[in-house]
Amino acid sequence: MAGAVFISGENIDLLTIEEEDIEWMRDNINDPEIRAYTSRRYPVNIKQEKEFFEESVSSGDNKVHLMISYEGERRGVISLMDIDMERGNAEIGLWISSEEQGKGIGTEASRLMTDYGFKELRLHRIFARVFEHNPASARVWEKLGYEEEGVMREHGFIDGDYQNLRIYGILREEWRKR
Repeated sequence: MAGAVFISGENIDLLTIEEEDIEWMRDNINDPEIRAYTSRRYPVNIKQEKEFFEESVSSGDNKVHLMISYEGERRGVISLMDIDMERGNAEIGLWISSEEQGKGIGTEASRLMTDYGFKELRLHRIFARVFEHNPASARVWEKLGYEEEGVMREHGFIDGDYQNLRIYGILREEWRKR
């Protein structure tokens, strides 16, 4: 893992994603325990992950993808996506490798990325999407002060059931008061 530290936290660092991370990301995004909580439904091969790296990670256009490092090891990926500077909005999303979930890594990474979005990118609003069958993710956003803004009913078909998608959001002024 040779990515440069972009944001340093108390327990984790957010690093640039490098080519050597592609295989690890491919292996993890295909993990059924991770995939079940994302919008990905199809397998991702190495060629597709390389395309994601080249077109999304490396382009830098309206998105920021960072590797989450804890104790010097890769633990997940966090992103600000669809950054709309004109309106001041972006979506935040993350995934943590299945063996590292429940350790607070996602919460700290989300706090660091939210702070970056408001303080450095001068965003006005950041939002996250959470499928209803993922209460652990909802707790991350709630701990950070994100408020549930709405529900998209039966928005995803996961493991044979339609799942509601909850939208959580926070405004810059609300973040400052925390």
